[in-house]
Amino acid sequence: MYQRKQLEILEKRIFERKNLIQVITGPRQVGKTTLANQLTKKVKIPFHFVSADAVPSSNSFWISQQWEISRTKFKNSGSKIFLFIIDEVQKINNWSEYIKKEWDKDRRQNINLKVILLGSSTLLVNKGLSESLMGRFEIIQLPHWSFSEMHDAFGFTPEQYVYFGAYPGAEHLISDETRWKDYIRNSIIEPTISKDILQLTNIQKPALLKNLFELGCTFSGEILSYTKILGQLTDAGNTTTLAQYQKLLDEVWLLSGLQKFSGSKIKSKSSPPKWIVYNTSLSSVYDELSFESVKNNPVRWGRKVEQAIGAYLINSARVNNFNVFYWREVNDEIDFVIQKNKTIIPIEVKLGKAKSHKGLINFSEKFSTKKSILISDDGLKWQDFLKMDIIELF
Repeated sequence: MYQRKQLEILEKRIFERKNLIQVITGPRQVGKTTLANQLTKKVKIPFHFVSADAVPSSNSFWISQQWEISRTKFKNSGSKIFLFIIDEVQKINNWSEYIKKEWDKDRRQNINLKVILLGSSTLLVNKGLSESLMGRFEIIQLPHWSFSEMHDAFGFTPEQYVYFGAYPGAEHLISDETRWKDYIRNSIIEPTISKDILQLTNIQKPALLKNLFELGCTFSGEILSYTKILGQLTDAGNTTTLAQYQKLLDEVWLLSGLQKFSGSKIKSKSSPPKWIVYNTSLSSVYDELSFESVKNNPVRWGRKVEQAIGAYLINSARVNNFNVFYWREVNDEIDFVIQKNKTIIPIEVKLGKAKSHKGLINFSEKFSTKKSILISDDGLKWQDFLKMDIIELF
């Protein structure tokens, strides 16, 4: 079974002397539970693995019960360390308060229980961590799969990755595109919106949220203001509401709205967003054309490749703490601008041979950048860019 690099990070932390709660979070269907199962088989440490998925949300005492079971198993095992893993922990009401209570109890009694929490709802996990568990945890972000991972695990070609995206649970369905699209809609999109957003936040216009998501996926890779979006939506709303809903979609790893790079935070926040899906399958689901039809349409295919580049950048940014923007000024435009601290790198995507480097040249002069990246047939090929470790560019 394929092992993601986060498994090595988790294994290393488990054996460290300093004992912190390890929280594995990220989008749905990317392998958080699988990662924990791989760890238990690899490290050969006694463990207690439970899931809150079928536990009533009101049964907060369940956490304390399971924690006591872990302590008993630990004592009887004769081992020096013990793993206690809770999957879907965010489904229990006030989960973070009970985790804090039991964790602090172990610290007072010098019990070396290693705790791992898995959560598919990024919104609720982050809320609990910030409210109750400050100073007690570390987060391991498990993003959408990269091209290199999908290629190594399932033999995906670059073209398949661009269109079908990166959900490992759907890879065996791509030969039947209708079935594949149904799976993405019903097993990933619907649960993420219904369970991770609508059930956990006060959304006054759920239809508007869903329409915004679908429109953002349809226009992924394009710059579209909230005012123009309102003109295409049937449900009434305002730009402030749409901006709030976009932030929620971004938090659950579905849809990002990139801001214009200007060197000023104030100006960036006031710019129209460039919509980018976190996983290109989310835009392909709403495409009326098949994989082969899109691939044979130069304009549509160029847009899909740009979406894949953008998705790769924003996933890497979440894990490695850098920012992603776009840039546009008069007739000049840069597809993506990445920034970490004071290092700024413009990235332009052109399928075929690039006719002009004017945008890159003007951007580099305006912001005094030392490095720029042109993705084209006569520059860095997009297939090779998708294999790169983005953080190494800095």
